[in-house]
Amino acid sequence: MKGTEHFKEIIKSYLDQRAKEDELFRAKYETTARTIDDVVTFILHEVKNSGCCGFSDSEIYSMAVHAIDEPDLEIGKPLQCSVVVNHHIELTEEEKSEQRALALKRYQDEELRKIQARNARPKAHKPQPESQPTLSLFDNF
Repeated sequence: MKGTEHFKEIIKSYLDQRAKEDELFRAKYETTARTIDDVVTFILHEVKNSGCCGFSDSEIYSMAVHAIDEPDLEIGKPLQCSVVVNHHIELTEEEKSEQRALALKRYQDEELRKIQARNARPKAHKPQPESQPTLSLFDNF
């Protein structure tokens, strides 16, 4: 089961940081034969087996640590799925201004499209009142 690249990066970053802070964990982390793909596969199988749809960061991180700590754990076969990561991404000021400009352009295009669609509709024709009396063949002159 493969998670998104972003998910893998987050898990790897957490495990690397944990190894820097915890000497006992670092010893296992540096000697493990497990790859980050193995850890992610283990996490995704645990999530699937739990039947739950959402987990806190600490729950996921503890599963990752557990996969490293226990070398005899069954990892499972890779599954096809997608992972949603709810981490806030910080944009630079330049990226923010680009996104504002794009949003403004989209808004202007949408408003222009609405105006054009409104003007393109055929106008209902009202019957013109007759201004001249109608002549008949039977009228006397």
